[in-house]
Amino acid sequence: MLEKIFKLKERGTNVKTEIAAGITTFMTMAYILAVNPSILSATGMDSTAVLLATCLASFIGTMCMAFMANLPFALSAGMGLNAYMAYTVCGNLGYPWQVALLAVFIEGIIFIVLSLTKVREAIFDAIPLSLKRAVSVGIGLFIAFIGLQNAGLAVDSATLVQLVSFRDNFHTTGICALLAVIGLLLMSVLYIKRVRGAILIGIIVTWLLGILCELTGLYVPDAAAEAYSLIPSFSMTDFSKLGDTFGQCFKVDFDAVGIFNFIVVIFSFLFVDLFDTLGTLIGVSTKAGLLDKEGKLPAIRPALMADAVATTAGAVLGTSTTTTFVESSAGAAAGGRTGLTALTTAVLFLLSMFLAPIFIAIPAFATAPALILVGFLMFCTVSEIRVDEKSYTSAIPAYLCVIAMPLFYSISEGISIGVISYVVINLVCGKRKEINPIMYILALLFVLKYIFL
Repeated sequence: MLEKIFKLKERGTNVKTEIAAGITTFMTMAYILAVNPSILSATGMDSTAVLLATCLASFIGTMCMAFMANLPFALSAGMGLNAYMAYTVCGNLGYPWQVALLAVFIEGIIFIVLSLTKVREAIFDAIPLSLKRAVSVGIGLFIAFIGLQNAGLAVDSATLVQLVSFRDNFHTTGICALLAVIGLLLMSVLYIKRVRGAILIGIIVTWLLGILCELTGLYVPDAAAEAYSLIPSFSMTDFSKLGDTFGQCFKVDFDAVGIFNFIVVIFSFLFVDLFDTLGTLIGVSTKAGLLDKEGKLPAIRPALMADAVATTAGAVLGTSTTTTFVESSAGAAAGGRTGLTALTTAVLFLLSMFLAPIFIAIPAFATAPALILVGFLMFCTVSEIRVDEKSYTSAIPAYLCVIAMPLFYSISEGISIGVISYVVINLVCGKRKEINPIMYILALLFVLKYIFL
């Protein structure tokens, strides 16, 4: 039955590998169950309600991805988009969180329309192969940087970022950073030796080492230092809290909403979500070998539709934009190739509603090594980008795309800079035939975004 639904043999995989990949993807994404309620609670939303909404939206979106597109991608509340909603829309602009959710809902509806009209698919296909490969490399560096931060290895400094001092606060941040290094080395060795589930094993062993450190006093929980107990609790969640956010996006007083600013908010969500999703699909698909010879993803339309449906459903449930997660690359690296990987992740998100305290206890330093290792695996695509003199018009935009993602901390910024530079360089260098007409439109839209948004 699973073979018939997900075509496992056709993609060179099996049930065991897919399930392990799905668990791996979930483990690298589980942090969102702790982070998203923390961020959105700043808007006045109930954190438990946000947790439940996040679990349900992730379940719905990832199930859609599994059965509509048969792809190993998982969806949840997008990082960056949740911060934009909490600190810009509700913070700086002063909108109630209900208004922000309405903007997300409308954005989702627009995405559904764009997906039905093949607009998003056309955009995906219009991006040249060199930029698609660059997106994969850029995402690799981006998630590796996120991994270094989550591990506590990369910290703020006068030079923007530096290596953490292991001796300072050793029993909190120091020991966590050290455990992340140990986890990365363990995970790397297991992966090199081709141990199945190497990434998942690395996450679990690193977490267990952390628990052992806590029991022996090497790690000391300190809430003031954001160092919490690594031992999970077994309390149940108050499911009635979901009613505090469910359907609230439709209860908006439009007289208190400035229509122009509201439209700007919608298009801000729209731009970031569109190109973050496209970038993630390109990057993870490249890593998983799912693109065809022309660099296209055969199941792109249902994948984009699943993403749009998830965004709309998430807004109704009570969470910020639900989008395809770049951490899906961890599952792809673990061998995930079909929707069975996504199905496994979706089920775990649903179960996490009942066992949320356990999943929330997974420390960032345990999942961080997975992001760093997967970053390397995605970075390997750099060897497929031509860099000889004849290809400079495509290689330089690819390079700019790559460095922009980690340095500007945004997948969509990397894509926009890559697109703009590709069009300008090829146009000035007399290579108009190399430019897909849609690329002109994209470049213009990106320029307008920088001017008005």
